[in-house]
Amino acid sequence: MSTWQPTSQGLSDLLQLLKEAINPTDSQAVQQKLEYFNKIPDYNSYLVYILTQMPQEDQYIRSVAGLTLKNNIRTHYPTIPPAVMDYIKECCLQHVGDADVGKAVSLVIASVVARGQIQSWPQVLEVLLEKLSDSNPAMVLNAFSTFQKICEDCSHELDSPINGVRPLEFMIPKFIPFFDHPDSKIRLSAILCVSQFISLRSEPLMTRINDFLVALFNRATDDNIDVRKAVCQSLVSLLETCPSVLLPHMPNLVEYMLFCTQSDDTDLALEACEFWLVFAEQDELRDQLRPYLQKVVPVLLKGMVYSDMDLMTLGGDEDDAHVADNEQDIKPRFHKASVVENEHEKEEETQEKKKSLLGEDSDDEDDDEYGDDDDYEDDEFYGEWNLRKCSAATLDVLCTSFETEVIHILIPLLKGELESSDWLHRECGILALGAAAEGGMQEIAPHLPELVPYLLNNLNDPKPLVRSITCWTLGRYSAWVVSSAQQSPEARQHFLEPLIQILLQRILDNNKRVQEAACSSFSLLEEEATTDLVPYLQPILNTLSGAFSKYQHRNLLLLYDTVGTLADVVGSALNTPQYIDIIMPPLISKWQEIADDSTDLFPLLECLSSITTALGKGFKPFAEPVYARCVHLVCKTLEECRLCAMDPSLELPDKDFMIIALDLLSGIVQALNTDAEPLVANTNPPVFQFLSICVQDEVAEVRQSAYALLGDLAISCFEHIRTYVPQFMPHLLTQIEPRAEHLSVCNNATWAAGEIAIKWGSEIQPYVEPLLQRLFPLMVSNQIQRTLLENVAITIGRLGLICPTMVAPHLEMFVQPWLTALTPIRDNDEKSSAFSGLCEMIKINPQGAAKEFPIFCTAVASYQTAPPSLNEAFGNILVGYKNMFGEQQWQSVMSAIAPDVKSVLVGRYGL
Repeated sequence: MSTWQPTSQGLSDLLQLLKEAINPTDSQAVQQKLEYFNKIPDYNSYLVYILTQMPQEDQYIRSVAGLTLKNNIRTHYPTIPPAVMDYIKECCLQHVGDADVGKAVSLVIASVVARGQIQSWPQVLEVLLEKLSDSNPAMVLNAFSTFQKICEDCSHELDSPINGVRPLEFMIPKFIPFFDHPDSKIRLSAILCVSQFISLRSEPLMTRINDFLVALFNRATDDNIDVRKAVCQSLVSLLETCPSVLLPHMPNLVEYMLFCTQSDDTDLALEACEFWLVFAEQDELRDQLRPYLQKVVPVLLKGMVYSDMDLMTLGGDEDDAHVADNEQDIKPRFHKASVVENEHEKEEETQEKKKSLLGEDSDDEDDDEYGDDDDYEDDEFYGEWNLRKCSAATLDVLCTSFETEVIHILIPLLKGELESSDWLHRECGILALGAAAEGGMQEIAPHLPELVPYLLNNLNDPKPLVRSITCWTLGRYSAWVVSSAQQSPEARQHFLEPLIQILLQRILDNNKRVQEAACSSFSLLEEEATTDLVPYLQPILNTLSGAFSKYQHRNLLLLYDTVGTLADVVGSALNTPQYIDIIMPPLISKWQEIADDSTDLFPLLECLSSITTALGKGFKPFAEPVYARCVHLVCKTLEECRLCAMDPSLELPDKDFMIIALDLLSGIVQALNTDAEPLVANTNPPVFQFLSICVQDEVAEVRQSAYALLGDLAISCFEHIRTYVPQFMPHLLTQIEPRAEHLSVCNNATWAAGEIAIKWGSEIQPYVEPLLQRLFPLMVSNQIQRTLLENVAITIGRLGLICPTMVAPHLEMFVQPWLTALTPIRDNDEKSSAFSGLCEMIKINPQGAAKEFPIFCTAVASYQTAPPSLNEAFGNILVGYKNMFGEQQWQSVMSAIAPDVKSVLVGRYGL
């Protein structure tokens, strides 16, 4: 028992401060004083004293003391003296279930357990379990609410042995009977406590799973809606984690979940709808779900109709293009540093470009594509996860999993929705049609010649929500529209051209939600149509240019992406004076408007990077101010970093400004090529000065962008960095790391090394051996990402071109993976220099590549447009091997080579 007692003065001062905290005249001053108290060793003893030992004080003051104590424990736990912590524990255990401050006491107990771990205070569980047997329901409820927080924060610890015993062995059997308690709050807490351990497949729960299920099913028709929601949540967790326990109950369970999915309570309906999404996503349960599709699909369709609450929350049923955005609604933007990649003869179709349902970007790392707030959501259609989204997402997954079966159920239902006179049902049908696009394309395609004109017509619907969802759905079918247009002029005339025309009208819609949906849909169309859009560039650019003056803040950010994507896909076709005169003035105007510290610079700079690449030397008239500002952004960020290093109290700068500026500098140097020399020569401070700091930055993305710029400078303006290259090389070497944590930095540094080698020539000789020591392990690894592997191979080839006698002796070790990596990439200068290097190495060490001669032949035959000098080198190598092998071995080797490869070699080189 603690003998600690407060001083009357200390108690009086703290009570006064807590009263000020409730109605502060200067909240910052009060906060600073409370923070200052943390330096007093027994400050937290005072707080728990006020919370538990002063019933005469105002209940609210006592609760504030408890909340302050909870926050202190969360923040300062390691520095709280053990004696003080013992006093806090003692007081709290005595006052669990206190009628006035029981909730605050629960929060303090839970925070002590969360920070200090259960092992250091196991008796708290014993006391709380005892309190569950108390005759006072308020005591039981307080004990359960404490348990609930502990179960959330410490689930893994509770499932681990403490002194040889798992706490859950006592807790689970104690909790389950409370599912039937007369008090609904206690029933709810008990269910939430137990369900916390489903995802862990905790053994104490799994051994009692039947008891849990019986108790859970008994609550399926509970008169309290929150209890029924908890039941649904638990069943969804079980289906996700251990579906086998539910399979015997599936017929009744399906009927129950169908009933709940149609509940008037939208929260309960959403919890139940999650069941179908989880069910649909598990391939191994496909046969279990199949018998119920006829019932499930109509219910999902019903859930996709906007509710009255949805419409009230959304608003936006009017022309609002002139209304300024609420800045709090604009999501923060981040920039991804550029990675130097090689083009392939057959680019893989990137499925993510098909865009996940209600979410534009689907990240590989993020499976939760529908609940995620990525760039473009249908909310536009809603800011948060709701029944409509969950239903649509589930339908999307079902169409992908079951294809024909679901589409056959869906098409008659869709017909009814799309023909409805009620706009809400038409809107739902159009959403469902978009949701079915990915999985159901094959079945829906025959209907698209009728459906696309129907959708085009709905782009002019008087209701903004119909126009916006139609934009989204047409985006999902843009691949079909483009493919059809490529196959027949009639399809181009009837589908592609009207789609472009009407989408451009919607981009200039007077409703912001429609603008947003139209921009996103047009970006998808750009990615599918690519250069097929060139004939329509004039109206497209006029529209996008007009949107700059019409759009509010949020949609402007999306517009930059749409313009940037257009530049990416049409490339140099953009580089004509008439197009430059349309698109550059609004971009430069925004460039001048946006402040250096605004994150709006990120999408604008990314857009300008795409524009510079497309325009090439056509960007020259705009380059100088853009280049100068990028240098300023880099130097400003570096200076802020320097000041922070000297004064840790300063706020750290956002290095994304530096990263995007370095990337745009790369883009400008790359676009202007040797015309960038005057810019680089007059850079103030000199490029070397800031780039030498950036290549050593602790943030990987800064180094990544810095090495990309270094490589581009080597290509275009080598004489301006030649003197400093020996200072860069030691840093560059450290980034080419076989066990690289940051592969993109390794990739760009490897690429830059190859570009430097070409320009530096024999002066790179001292660095060749150290480079090879780092490159070879990457070249022969089967764990390395493709882009990095290709750049490693190119750099080895280039080192072989410059210093063949140093690289050729190692040929046998790396030639097979080298040829495998570079044969598929598109013919360009990088590939040409790498293969020229290979030829030089083979001249010196023909035996090194002899075993891989068939692969070498395939590579040579695959090379469609080799420069004359390389073509000649290939011929010489082939003739050399023929002479080296002798006639008999040559015939044997040639018989192992594919006929199509052999015929190319005979035709091209006369073998």
